[in-house]
Amino acid sequence: MKVLLTADVKGTGKKGEVVEVADGFGRNFLLKKGLATQATAANVHQANQQKAAQEFHKAEEVKALKALAASLDGKTVSVKIKTGENGKTFGSVTPSHVAAALADIGFDIDKKKIKMDAVKTVGSFHAEVRLMEGVTAKITVTVESL
Repeated sequence: MKVLLTADVKGTGKKGEVVEVADGFGRNFLLKKGLATQATAANVHQANQQKAAQEFHKAEEVKALKALAASLDGKTVSVKIKTGENGKTFGSVTPSHVAAALADIGFDIDKKKIKMDAVKTVGSFHAEVRLMEGVTAKITVTVESL
């Protein structure tokens, strides 16, 4: 019996695949639990259309993130923090400070995507913004005294 899997089934296949299974397994388990549908031409065509649409949207998202990374690469952001004598800061400059500074210049970046070392002095430091796997931008963070 040929079925189109609607969910990942361990030992059988991944969602969207057309697989050949035993009649009893297909009827009594996969179809009954809603893990698969009959592999008709219409169902297979619809699954292929959905897969193509997902790939298109994923490609559009990657393209948009690459454009954002290109516009963000090389930018310098300024973070003001309270300091004591000798340029030592009270606390440290964190990715949330950098995300707020980026928001001030028009970039809405999540603080979890900013990778940097702990900064505890005044000066310029490098940070990396990882938008997704393989798409990164390098920025400079300038820490200034209030």
